[in-house]
Amino acid sequence: MAAVREDFDVRSVERGEVLRYLGYAGQALTPELDARIDEVVETCLATCRPQGVVRVFDVAGRGEKNGAPVIRLSGTALELAGRSIDEHLAGAVAVGVLAVTVGMGVEVELRRLSLVDPVAQVIFDAAGTAAVERAADAAEASIVAEAHERGLFCGTRFSPGYGDLPLSTQPVLLDALDAGRLLGIRLSPALLMSPTKSVTAVVGLFERPRPEAHASCGGCPCRDFCVLLRAGSTCRG
Repeated sequence: MAAVREDFDVRSVERGEVLRYLGYAGQALTPELDARIDEVVETCLATCRPQGVVRVFDVAGRGEKNGAPVIRLSGTALELAGRSIDEHLAGAVAVGVLAVTVGMGVEVELRRLSLVDPVAQVIFDAAGTAAVERAADAAEASIVAEAHERGLFCGTRFSPGYGDLPLSTQPVLLDALDAGRLLGIRLSPALLMSPTKSVTAVVGLFERPRPEAHASCGGCPCRDFCVLLRAGSTCRG
């Protein structure tokens, strides 16, 4: 499965997710703020250019490096180190790797709003975060489809920086996807991504359905992007 850029049709985000990123905890919203949130979210979605790259690598082996478990992937220098990812991918025979971004347009608009409209900037930032997570859902749906073709089942995604999977995984992960060239994602000296509204993650592929998998399509975050569902099938076999 070669690295190919995909464009994702992210037309909406969950309003509850935007509110969660805003730190909403049930407090009353004025009608003016309520309407403002909807307006800024729509502007953000119009600014976003969601794209991603996905590849699936077979697990080449498991071992230990610097005292920590490590999973090696066939055909790439990418290694997944740490007890958290070792447990998350226990039993995986392959690993899907993804990178997504909603583009520099969001970054530019965030900078502009910081100068002229701080309230809109905060809302726009939350909407951008929700949008890139939806792009990650779309990329994950591509991995689910690849797993289905192989007769395998997907787990859930796990990103560098979670648990003890180090952020130092990022450079090799992005190189494995050619994400610098295909998506324009760059890393700062602190290994933070630019555009900031970008996500990387890995997803395990297993020979048997996973207990953490969604019991039905109704609650699955990949539902809106699922090619299996559109074809009248499901990832549960």
